[in-house]
Amino acid sequence: MTFFPFARPLASLLTLSSLLVLASCASTTEAGKKTVAEPANKSVAGNSETKPSPTATPVQGDEFANFAQWREVDVFINEMAGKHGFDRKELQATFNKTHYVDRAIQLIKPAPPGKPKNWAAYRARFVEPIRIRAGVAFWSKYAGALQRAEKQYGVPAEIIVAIIGVETVYGRNTGNFRVMDAITTLAFSYPDTPNRVARMAYFRGELENTLLFARDEKIDPFSLLGSYAGAIGWPQFMPGSIRKYAVDFDGDGHIDLRNSPVDAIGSVAHFLIEHGWKTGEPIVFPAKVDSKNQEWQRFINQPLEAKFSQKELRAAGVTPTQTLPTGMPFGLVDLQNGDGPTEYWLGAANFFAITQYNRSFFYAMSVNDLSKALTAARNP
Repeated sequence: MTFFPFARPLASLLTLSSLLVLASCASTTEAGKKTVAEPANKSVAGNSETKPSPTATPVQGDEFANFAQWREVDVFINEMAGKHGFDRKELQATFNKTHYVDRAIQLIKPAPPGKPKNWAAYRARFVEPIRIRAGVAFWSKYAGALQRAEKQYGVPAEIIVAIIGVETVYGRNTGNFRVMDAITTLAFSYPDTPNRVARMAYFRGELENTLLFARDEKIDPFSLLGSYAGAIGWPQFMPGSIRKYAVDFDGDGHIDLRNSPVDAIGSVAHFLIEHGWKTGEPIVFPAKVDSKNQEWQRFINQPLEAKFSQKELRAAGVTPTQTLPTGMPFGLVDLQNGDGPTEYWLGAANFFAITQYNRSFFYAMSVNDLSKALTAARNP
């Protein structure tokens, strides 16, 4: 999953993916997604061709680190041998070929404090003509797989298409870091941040999953390319999310998120349904807050879930500007707009399911808005 510089504190540990998720956290918005990987794939100039480049040059490590000689790596090798039956010498040889990537260290560092977050600027990076055109083309090309995923998992096609668009512009920006290099670097040399110990433990788990996935699929782990945080393929799944949530949706006997858009479609849908997506329910509703009654502030910086009743939200000064479904719980979503007024929304369970892909309000809202733009463009 994609990692963003604006993230909510982790309420629970995701593979993300997830989430998504691996950079250190600030207020509104990081996995990383993934779930969640790279700071939001930038809007790409050019045409709307969605085919990934087959000639991407892998980012080489900055230096030979001789990881096999590191004490903590040796402990990890022994654990992998004892727990999973890996050959110690083969793992030592693998880590002897693994490079330290300083760029991954620099990119994973949290954004400097003090810079105001800006939802409008963030949204403009993703809800824009190139992604919309490419998304409509992707939707048309894979309409059959998207219909099948919607029928099997209950996740609308437009949400699946929007997530893949936000993550990689439909396979165009899947990352060119060697996953072994990036994840090993972050697992054993994470930058000095308050959550360093937890993040190193997370990445060691992802390193374990990288090696297991490569063995299961009988591929060279160094052939895996991805984001600076190790997210892989069209949907930018972390290795742990691949092993837990990815599916062989094209039926060829292999899970391949790097080369199979159909596997990516099924995997995104499966991930969401496993993280609380409720078929047929809405995502988010606009709201306003009472400037005089400040009780609503207690709903900010809460765990990422829809758990507050409409009655208690209204009593605290939160007023929806559209009619809400009766009895449905919500969470209060704040979208800061730099020096401008903050937008407030009421997120339903499906909004927070998207935040499990990437633990970011900005991310989830951009997926919601891109899905609407795609639907409108496809059905003018």
